[in-house]
Amino acid sequence: MKLLKSLTVAALAIPLALTGCVTDPVSGQRNTSKTAMYGLGGAAVCGIVGALTHGGKGARNSALACGAIGAGVGGYMDYQEKKLRENLKNTNIEVERQGNQIKLVMPENVTFATGSAALSDQARNALATASETLVQYPDTTLTINGHTDNTGNDAINEPLSRNRALAVADYLQSRGVNGSRLTTAGYGSRHPIASNATVEGRAQNRRVEILINPDQNAINAAKQQM
Repeated sequence: MKLLKSLTVAALAIPLALTGCVTDPVSGQRNTSKTAMYGLGGAAVCGIVGALTHGGKGARNSALACGAIGAGVGGYMDYQEKKLRENLKNTNIEVERQGNQIKLVMPENVTFATGSAALSDQARNALATASETLVQYPDTTLTINGHTDNTGNDAINEPLSRNRALAVADYLQSRGVNGSRLTTAGYGSRHPIASNATVEGRAQNRRVEILINPDQNAINAAKQQM
């Protein structure tokens, strides 16, 4: 019965695939968007496959992920950026976008105590939320980089920045993000984004960045299977 319900939900997505429209700027007429049809049509097909293999939850997750893949790499990243911005808007974690890369910037004041590599409760909550989206869109790689200001010396700063990156990676993995997608590095004070001559600048430099990049090969393979 649950499987039948899941298939019904997934099948209902097919008419919705026909509603992807755009407005002609000259005539003002509404026309079907090929990108929307491909993406949403793919979502319906993948939703049915997901229902067969994983039930209702599989139908929902497969439809969402495959719909994004159907829209291409840019669309796949657009979906993730939108979800991450929505879910992290009250966490003080910045979401930045450059081309097909999404960057999450985690400042020290909401992530770690001074001189510590232990994640704060606030950081854990934010990462738990982010991981829900990262798990749903698995065709990306995550590079986690730790950075400090220039206070102290490299003998302290580099291990601290590296351990902070590892702490973030370990927590994401504990929330279901596949460890094979994760790489970490600690750069100490070598890559400042602001002046170390001011308190405000040093605060900006103390951060962990998560760089989310599309796995082009995985996305292309997924599209070929649709």
